[in-house]
Amino acid sequence: MKENISINIPKKNDLVEVIIEDIGSDGEGIGKYQGFTLFIKDAVVGDTILAKVLKTKKTYGYAKIEKIIVPSVDRVEPRCPIATKCGGCQVQPLSYEKQLSFKENKVRNCLERIGGLKDIPMEPIVGMEEPYYYRNKAQFPVGLNKEGKVTIGFYASRTHSIIDSSHCYIQDKINVPILDTIRNFLDEYKISIYNEEKHEGLVRHILTRVGFTTKEVMVCLIINGTKLPYIEQLVSKLKETLNDYPEYHLKSICLNVNKDKTNVILGTKIIPIFGQTFITDMIGDIKYEISPLSFFQVNPIQTKKLYDLALDYADLSGEEIVWDLYCGIGTISLFLAKKAKEVYGVEIIPEAIEDAKRNATLNNINNAEFFVGAAEDVLPKKYKESNGSMRADVIVVDPPRKGCDQSLLDTVIAMEPKKVVYVSCDPATLARDLKYMTENGYEVKKVRPVDQFPHSTHVETVCQLTKKA
Repeated sequence: MKENISINIPKKNDLVEVIIEDIGSDGEGIGKYQGFTLFIKDAVVGDTILAKVLKTKKTYGYAKIEKIIVPSVDRVEPRCPIATKCGGCQVQPLSYEKQLSFKENKVRNCLERIGGLKDIPMEPIVGMEEPYYYRNKAQFPVGLNKEGKVTIGFYASRTHSIIDSSHCYIQDKINVPILDTIRNFLDEYKISIYNEEKHEGLVRHILTRVGFTTKEVMVCLIINGTKLPYIEQLVSKLKETLNDYPEYHLKSICLNVNKDKTNVILGTKIIPIFGQTFITDMIGDIKYEISPLSFFQVNPIQTKKLYDLALDYADLSGEEIVWDLYCGIGTISLFLAKKAKEVYGVEIIPEAIEDAKRNATLNNINNAEFFVGAAEDVLPKKYKESNGSMRADVIVVDPPRKGCDQSLLDTVIAMEPKKVVYVSCDPATLARDLKYMTENGYEVKKVRPVDQFPHSTHVETVCQLTKKA
């Protein structure tokens, strides 16, 4: 007979004392008040806090910090003054060492709980020596404050309210003078600003890309139209601004047209204004051309480590046929091509495949071929058409957050590669897919998380699977 456990459910606006015992998947602190679970934003494991209850359900609720009674030994003062308001850095109040521990445990827990894996062969998480100013891409929403002044910055957590800010502690520092210049330009020339509720106004977002090794800079304004007034003056002001930072090289100013009523930031049309429509950057000794629409990993330091790890797990001798599924602009494919006999990349987005082909040519890589289409369609078709010569010795998958479609996993299993290297950006869908693979002839040999996004709750993971004998 089960023992009845009495749970005291607090009411909205109640003040309760809570000791934080765990971290949720979104970085929120988790504690209990008389048996009732509360999720509390910005709370850190080990904190004793006075919390104000915001909302309750049957078995759990949400609260906010009213007062930190006893801070955790792992609590640190965030560098960024808006860290607790902004939605970008969910765990900046937590020491970096504990952030790494949290992410490593997050991966392990998902693999055990969702994937059903035991005795996981997990290697230590790959962290950063300097976990600040690492991002090479930024997207800043543009709006107006109550006084009608231009605001450029970041959305407050779980809202579309813009926090005005130029300085972000995880973005490249060159964004500060760029944003200040654009803010002053928009105010000076009274350029209309987009209102997403009314679907009126012109300037919606600002996108920047900065080459980590090349220091090439792109500035792209996303507009609800096809023309930007006084564009020559903006170009002149940006060139003048960048002249004060000779280590950076302004290579691209362009417009992106997005006239849809949508939360999707970018449209498909690019209008060049100054220079070219791309910048170049390098990961290791591979050079890439990156447009406003290109998917390119945002943390180049950790991306090099991530791709080196994927290459190590592929364990190539130079004689293998490798398929890279969800290949994007060929970032991993070109790394693999250095040590494989042949690499075939598959991506459903045609523009990405054009980028991949161009990047292969740019690097004089002749043993990489790219195909447009769904991998579950392209892979078996090409294999059949080649009479088996386009076999799969090694398959690499780097899917979006939703993970792999089961039809794709079925195709991978049917191709019977000796190794599968799975690069994941979501440990939950990774665990789900590994469970399916291990139930269908494969075993997990190596797992290693990589901290691609310090101060956020996100974590990348690389896994090696081998075909069971």
